[in-house]
Amino acid sequence: MRNAFAAIMTELADQDPRIVLLSGDIGNRLFNTYKAKFPSRFYNCGVAEANMTSLAAGLAMSGLKPVTYTIASFNTIRCLEQIKIDLCYHDLPVVVVGTGAGLSYARLGATHHSLEDIAQMRTLPGMTVLCPGDAQEVRAALRAAIGYGHPCYVRLGKKGEPVFHSSEPELVIGRAIVLQQGEEVALLSAGNVLPVAVEAGKRLAAEGVSTLVASFHTIKPLDEELLAGLFGRFRVVATLEEHSRLGGFGSAVGEWLLGRPRSTTCFEILATPDCYPHEAGGQSYLREAYGLTTEAVCQRIRQALSGEPSPPPMTQGHQPKEPKKR
Repeated sequence: MRNAFAAIMTELADQDPRIVLLSGDIGNRLFNTYKAKFPSRFYNCGVAEANMTSLAAGLAMSGLKPVTYTIASFNTIRCLEQIKIDLCYHDLPVVVVGTGAGLSYARLGATHHSLEDIAQMRTLPGMTVLCPGDAQEVRAALRAAIGYGHPCYVRLGKKGEPVFHSSEPELVIGRAIVLQQGEEVALLSAGNVLPVAVEAGKRLAAEGVSTLVASFHTIKPLDEELLAGLFGRFRVVATLEEHSRLGGFGSAVGEWLLGRPRSTTCFEILATPDCYPHEAGGQSYLREAYGLTTEAVCQRIRQALSGEPSPPPMTQGHQPKEPKKR
């Protein structure tokens, strides 16, 4: 995803001289082509994300189109006040890009996990939240975000994610992309877990369960038209995300449901639990621990279809551990 981001940034900057890129001291080699072509439109702001956000606000007020880029946990929560006051309050056309979202940097521990960023960003008035599912959606999402003219948060994975679109799709903010049609189960994916959703959809379909798979590349605003067509017609609707179950994509859909007539559809939120991992491991290790693998998703869907209640959310781990006795 980040390679696709660097490529589309260079392409768009070639088309629009108002585009500037600000980096939080990462991606230096990644942006070699961009810097060679536009040396005066690249700012390495160092490990000072709050300052980078305020600088981007000033550039936007001067008529430019700034894009800030660094690790997702650093480009959101670390500078949340500046995003709130400098960008959103003034409704400035700044695109905040967080790379390595979710558990992409799992091996580096909780400081680099980004499992609260969607929750933080979507509560800010005027902020649009985009979570593309593959490299082609990254290209389309950045193109849409820069042309939108309002604050946008674009949440990326890291590298090596499978590509599902043969070409750049037509991406409309607030309109999900359906990748597989179905009539019984709807599996709605946000961001870099799209490969899990696609594989689970294929596996369930092979078992005779008609499964719709959609990429909800926009979390705010939601595709309410698609959601309205799913609830009440499908037996199960499940959201899938590499983000806390609190405040994320599933929560956004749940909030939308509160204003709707009561539905017979079973609604499942597949997300990370409300706890910190205290074991070392990579992304695949933690996905397995948190039930975000293809088989775990399929099993939850099977249970929902059979009427079994959802397991209680995992919360153990957020309490402090007992100190070791000497």
